Amino acid sequence: MPQLTALHIHPLKSAYRLSPETAQVEPWGLLGDRRWMLVDERGKAYTQRENPAVGRYRVLPGPDGSLSVTGPDGARLEVAAPSSADGAEVVKADIFGSVFEAALAAEEAQRWFGERLPGVRLLHLDNPLSRAVSPKYAAPGDTVSMADGFPLLVTTTASLDALNELLATDHPGDPVKGEALPMERFRPNLVVSGTEPWAEDGWHRIRVGELTFRVVKPCGRCVITTTDQETGERRSQEPLRALAKHHRFGKRLVFGQNLIPERPEGVSGDLLGTVRLGDEVTVLEAGPVPQPDRRG
Repeated sequence: MPQLTALHIHPLKSAYRLSPETAQVEPWGLLGDRRWMLVDERGKAYTQRENPAVGRYRVLPGPDGSLSVTGPDGARLEVAAPSSADGAEVVKADIFGSVFEAALAAEEAQRWFGERLPGVRLLHLDNPLSRAVSPKYAAPGDTVSMADGFPLLVTTTASLDALNELLATDHPGDPVKGEALPMERFRPNLVVSGTEPWAEDGWHRIRVGELTFRVVKPCGRCVITTTDQETGERRSQEPLRALAKHHRFGKRLVFGQNLIPERPEGVSGDLLGTVRLGDEVTVLEAGPVPQPDRRG
């Protein structure tokens, strides 16, 4: 039986992960996941795509939504969660053309990050209803945190094993390009073991423990997957080259699937339920696993 074997939460978008044993699920994602974000002077998301050093910032959320940040230089920042209801300035933020409103953190936080990442600002999504999921994939009322586009991302260990085998085959004897990559490169929320490789490409709806999720869209991959999440180094273009060769769908280099949680019957409010390591994962609806466009 497939089961949930890892959980990851990223309180500050593109920064270092937390890996708890349990996580509460809200309609817009795991509790505390990607509710904070750095933006550039135009309000566009500032992530490891622009600067791999963002991944070296360690963060811990507080129960009140506050954030404790430790920079790569060891400096510490404590910042309260700003709220428009309490008079915080609200500004426009932009993630791949998805424009929404978020609250600007206190001036002290802006100075602290500006000294280390010039030109950036720190925002908090104080109202998680302010950003809708793309209507092409969403049901009415579906919203998302400051994740790229969807509330959760699921990956499988079998697909990672298969990808790492492809890397070794494509680069025999090369300790850099052919090295096995850890799952953290792909920054998932849920990691599932006990499936066939690439089985998730055919999933339409799944249950994880007590909760169900719609599987809405494959996850197209970018340069962040080439970034060592511990050091911030980029030593090769893998796994993007391997995905382009072996697991490409049109222009998308695919690894993992995006999810939208479903509200359980009789449950109201923000908290839908809890997922836990060891939860059984059941595929409720699936279709044929699509075949990638292989490049010779």
